[in-house]
Amino acid sequence: MIRKYKIRNRFRFTMFLTLTILMGMIISNILIGFNQAESLTKTAYAQIQVEYGDTIWELAREFGPINIDTRKVVREIYSLNEIRADELYPGQVILIPQSL
Repeated sequence: MIRKYKIRNRFRFTMFLTLTILMGMIISNILIGFNQAESLTKTAYAQIQVEYGDTIWELAREFGPINIDTRKVVREIYSLNEIRADELYPGQVILIPQSL
């Protein structure tokens, strides 16, 4: 037996239907990942070959982002390349962030 439903309040039904569709779209976008702005915030890196006499501080000032504190760039270089200041040698290639 098929039940027939009568819509008693057209406004409530329309609001329910609209909200259901809207929530479905939001949930599907979250699950699919359309809300990610990863490409807008992706950090670019420069590959630099270390020369004799170079220091992390000099490389951070020369090749790092201009408007960022040099200390923050130096910490990022250490973390990114998994090195310390005493592990820097000529010929080594390191990554330096271009934006943070």
